[in-house]
Amino acid sequence: MKKDILIAPEADLKEALKKLDKTAEKTLFVVDSKNRLMGSLTDGDVRRYILKTGKLEGKVIEFCNRSPFYVRENKLNKRRLKKIFLDKKFEVVPIINDLNEFVSYITWTEILLKEQKEVLENKKIDIPVVIMAGGKGTRLSPFTEVLPKPLIPIGGKTVVEMIIDKFKSFGINKFYLTLNYKGELIKAYFDGIKKDYDIHFIWEKKFLGTAGSLSFLKDKIKGNFIVSNCDILINADFSKVLEFHKNSSSIFTSITSIQRYKIPYGVVNIKHGGLISEIIEKPEYVFQINTGIYVLSSESFSYIPESEYYDMPELIKKLMDNNKKVFAYPVNESDYIDVGQWEEYKKAVGKLQGELLNV
Repeated sequence: MKKDILIAPEADLKEALKKLDKTAEKTLFVVDSKNRLMGSLTDGDVRRYILKTGKLEGKVIEFCNRSPFYVRENKLNKRRLKKIFLDKKFEVVPIINDLNEFVSYITWTEILLKEQKEVLENKKIDIPVVIMAGGKGTRLSPFTEVLPKPLIPIGGKTVVEMIIDKFKSFGINKFYLTLNYKGELIKAYFDGIKKDYDIHFIWEKKFLGTAGSLSFLKDKIKGNFIVSNCDILINADFSKVLEFHKNSSSIFTSITSIQRYKIPYGVVNIKHGGLISEIIEKPEYVFQINTGIYVLSSESFSYIPESEYYDMPELIKKLMDNNKKVFAYPVNESDYIDVGQWEEYKKAVGKLQGELLNV
């Protein structure tokens, strides 16, 4: 039995995030000191807690699912388990004994390997994706002085193809690429490869920032659509992101990443006059960052000026100033990969060689 799938109810949010990052099952089971099952925990539970409370701290018992589904070890039946996984869409189910003690767990891949494709079909979505591919990529200079950032190779493919492949796995087959810097190279590349999806190029005559070129799409897109930077890979269930966007009546949903940062020094807090009030040794902070991937309603087009330099934070502020609903959809730290600067690019290559984001 893997201990890394278990967590104590008094553990804090930071420890829970670390464990969720490590476990392949993306689920933790909450057990007390006597190994009795008290709950289950997924990144979805953490996300709901953050969205509900706005807090990035708390104990596991506060935000876990305290009524987890389970099966008893004396009632294990393959046919029953198969029906459970198909009906409930669980990825992992705990097994307990008659004393409610956690014994083990079983995953859907063990039972439903052949039915996996059928289950994934329920996640298909059909909305267009806009990939912002017109920037200069200065963080990767001098590499991008020769090759545009979207064509950076990772794992035998370009980064923009990996982004497209990820969206394709959810049934998306219509893409728009906004082009400017070395755009001819990007277009020539796509013109020269075989594709099983539709791709359209939107040309900027001048640099329009991270949102300005969206104005060219107001007559082409109706309804919801996704916007993605060309140097970000997110391992998220976009069907759930879209469902959240719709259920929230959101005009703009930003996918955020929960990040942890540990300061490698003792932090000194002082009072008036320099009197030290406390010293916190190597504190660790949890916060959310903007990933650069969004779900937007076409209503947002009316807030974007035509052919003007306009960044995404300006659009977000304008929407909020007009009392429009703008939401965050947090994902875990390990589900976010930034290949836009050298150090992160090297980390991404190492990570993707091992998992390739399951594409």
